[in-house]
Amino acid sequence: MKNFTYQVPTKFVFGRGAENEVGREIRALGGKKVLIHYGGGSAVRSGLIGRVQAALEAEGIAHVELGGVQPNPRDTLVYQGIELARREGVDFVLAVGGGSAIDSSKAIAHGICYDGDFWDFFCRKAQPERTTPFGVVLTMAAAGSESSNSCVITQASTLTKRGLSSELNRPKFAIMNPELAMTLPPYQIACGATDILAHIMERYFTCEKEVDLTDRLCEGAMQAVIRAARIAVRNPKDYDAQAQLMWGSTIAHNDTVGVGRVSDFGSHQIEHELSALYDVAHGAGLAVVFPAWMRYQMHKDVMRFAQFAVRVYRCDMDFEHPERTALAGIEAHEAFLKDIGMPITLKELGARTEDIPALAAKTKKTNLADQTTGGAFPMKTEDIEAILRIADR
Repeated sequence: MKNFTYQVPTKFVFGRGAENEVGREIRALGGKKVLIHYGGGSAVRSGLIGRVQAALEAEGIAHVELGGVQPNPRDTLVYQGIELARREGVDFVLAVGGGSAIDSSKAIAHGICYDGDFWDFFCRKAQPERTTPFGVVLTMAAAGSESSNSCVITQASTLTKRGLSSELNRPKFAIMNPELAMTLPPYQIACGATDILAHIMERYFTCEKEVDLTDRLCEGAMQAVIRAARIAVRNPKDYDAQAQLMWGSTIAHNDTVGVGRVSDFGSHQIEHELSALYDVAHGAGLAVVFPAWMRYQMHKDVMRFAQFAVRVYRCDMDFEHPERTALAGIEAHEAFLKDIGMPITLKELGARTEDIPALAAKTKKTNLADQTTGGAFPMKTEDIEAILRIADR
């Protein structure tokens, strides 16, 4: 196990009616004027924005609103949010929604305090040194952005999707009511569950050897998410399944299951290019990329992939031919994805074969020294292209 420093400062308020606590939470943090940042009209039509406004007004907290966050959130709305917050004297940013609204809110919060262009943080020109306090009312289990140190924004003019890792990305609090996810279509629930699993798997497929404790945490979390996803896509009103997914999304990406390990996240970088170019749901893109990544990488550590197959999907271990077990685990994962309605090929996603070289070339290089992507299994551009061609079936 590697040395690590682990701190999650986010306060979690979880359960039925939790959104009614938002005013008290912001008042305790000294907030006086809030920017409520959210996505489409569903948050308004469902009455959630009204309940949030009422909770703020009950504590004497002024507020302004900015809706319109899209999946794969754009820099254009972030700029609008920064300008609005400065003009209105906002001292707290509240995200109401899923990962897109949260990431857009994080970028706004950082940009309010920064004299330059907030995009500097996403193209490695600068790192945020301070931020405006922000919190979350979560409506979708997926990205884990409600307590993660990450944030992803798309630059609309270039269709470049880039992430920022910083401890300043962790919200002050996360209000988490699983009932708020019950209005989601099954496809969105499935996309969310796929994203949750990918966050765990990016940590699970590590090159670090003596990590049995976190292996077991990862495996248990994956099994719970798989079970809950199968229930929730068929019955979105199942509170317990939604609760499992909502808490699963949080621990999957705030590093609860990832401490002391070398993570990878190469699949996420590949997928960012798919969702930037085609504007597909992040979870759907991961459903296509991750199995292809597994098929390409499994021979580099076949016993870890076989362990995944045995412990997560209950495949039989073939000790003479562990690669068969590893492949059975990949096939079992693909079968799960299809069962919950996810695509598993580029064609199903609507991607074009002729775009593969450009997608591979544009994928972010996370290791500047050798210009590779990924942590435990670093990839060059030709590796990424090969993975995309595996997905192009």
